[in-house]
Amino acid sequence: MSISAFFPGQGAQYPGMGQSVYEASTAAQQVFACASDITGQSVTKLCFESTKEELSRTINSQIAIFTCSIAVLEALKEHGVQFDACAGFSLGEYTALAASGILSLEDALRLVQKRGELMQQAADQTDGCMAAVLGLQDEAVEKICAETDGTVLPVNYNCDGQLVIAGTKQAVQAATDACHDAGARRAVPLAVSGAFHTPLMAEAAAQLRTFAAALKVHTPSIPVYSNTTAQLISVTDLPAHLEQHMISPVRWKSLVQNMLADGHSTALEIGPGKTLTGFARRISKQLSCTPVESMESVLAAAGGM
Repeated sequence: MSISAFFPGQGAQYPGMGQSVYEASTAAQQVFACASDITGQSVTKLCFESTKEELSRTINSQIAIFTCSIAVLEALKEHGVQFDACAGFSLGEYTALAASGILSLEDALRLVQKRGELMQQAADQTDGCMAAVLGLQDEAVEKICAETDGTVLPVNYNCDGQLVIAGTKQAVQAATDACHDAGARRAVPLAVSGAFHTPLMAEAAAQLRTFAAALKVHTPSIPVYSNTTAQLISVTDLPAHLEQHMISPVRWKSLVQNMLADGHSTALEIGPGKTLTGFARRISKQLSCTPVESMESVLAAAGGM
């Protein structure tokens, strides 16, 4: 059976995530130990004992989600589950880089830690936010953003009827008000601390590119689909790709549609939350996606292969 791995992005975090997998899987324990060693902090404590507020900080949530997702992946592999393609949503693309072997686990952890630091700094300086607009067509939201004063852009193309916008708080509020007036069902603020995937992240993106230039890039063992193009990632200039990734929209709907067209119709959402599973149901009925975030779900997924 052809199985793809989907990895969640920021916002999926919650206290206690990954704990049941950690307690039952040697492979997961090794991932957490590596993460703690590389980052210089107890990532088990971060994931299992932090408050919701502590975990919501970009500098914490990114390394926590990444570590939890890779730990669940390794527990699945420990039980014989293998994958033939992968993709990740925003931060999740970094998990995919590690899962595919493009980056070593150690280098990916260093990169994610640096990304979280840079994006937290940018968020602290720009007073940005993000909101999911529900119930309008993409074109309507795009038009409203273009006509709104200030910085606000469509950034996450999640599925039909759901498009995330981001920018300065004042501009996002004005755009969401206009979306309501245009017939949007609602606009939901996201549990993130900045205007990600916008030009407000440009300075952080440039610094990340410089940092990534020192990392060793490998040929992927399985295909990785890109957020920015919805096509396969090219590793010819990964630092440039990562810079662009931080300031460009996540084209998740198109990415999933392209994976389906390439024959990848069964996926596991690996890591905290069930967001990508929900998107999958709305993108195509041809796609089967199952969330795996606990040891119980790891064993269920392994037993169903």
